[in-house]
Amino acid sequence: MGVFTYETKFTSTIPPARLFKAFVLDGDNLIPKIASQAIKQVEIHEGDGGAGTIKKITFCEGSSFNYVKHRVESVDQDNLSHSYTLIEGDALIDKLEKICYENKLVASLDGGCIVRTISKYYTNGDAEIKEDNVKEGKEKASQLFKLFEKYLNDHPDAYNN
Repeated sequence: MGVFTYETKFTSTIPPARLFKAFVLDGDNLIPKIASQAIKQVEIHEGDGGAGTIKKITFCEGSSFNYVKHRVESVDQDNLSHSYTLIEGDALIDKLEKICYENKLVASLDGGCIVRTISKYYTNGDAEIKEDNVKEGKEKASQLFKLFEKYLNDHPDAYNN
C-alpha cells in the first residue's frame, strides 16, 4: 500500500467560526440544499455526528458517482478543525483503499479565513494516483466551499451565534 499526500488551500470571505458552523456542524442539512443539483442527500448511518459517525452521501442521477460513505474521525470546534475518512463508494476507484481528509480553518487578515486541507490517498498494492484524479477532487471541493460562501453571504444572519 502506498500513501500519496496532497495539500490544498481555499480562501473565503467568511470568518472561520461561521464557516465551520455551517460546513462542519450543519453541513449534513445544508449540503443537499445548496448543492441540490449534485447531492441528493446526506444520511447518518451510525453515530451522533461526532467521532465514529458513519455518513452516506448520495449523489444525483447523472453524477459521475452514485454514493460515498465516510467516517468522521474528529470534530474540534475549539480549534476549528475536523477530519474524516472516505471508506466506501464510487470515488474509491479500484486503486484506492481509502482517502483521509484533515481540514483546518484559520483566520485571514481580511476577516475571512483560509481552509487548509490535507488529503491522504491510500492505494491498494502499488497502484499510483494520477494528478488528474486529485485535481478533479480539488475542483469539486472548491466548488462546494464556494456554494457555502455564497449561501452565507446571501444569509448574513445565519450561523453568527
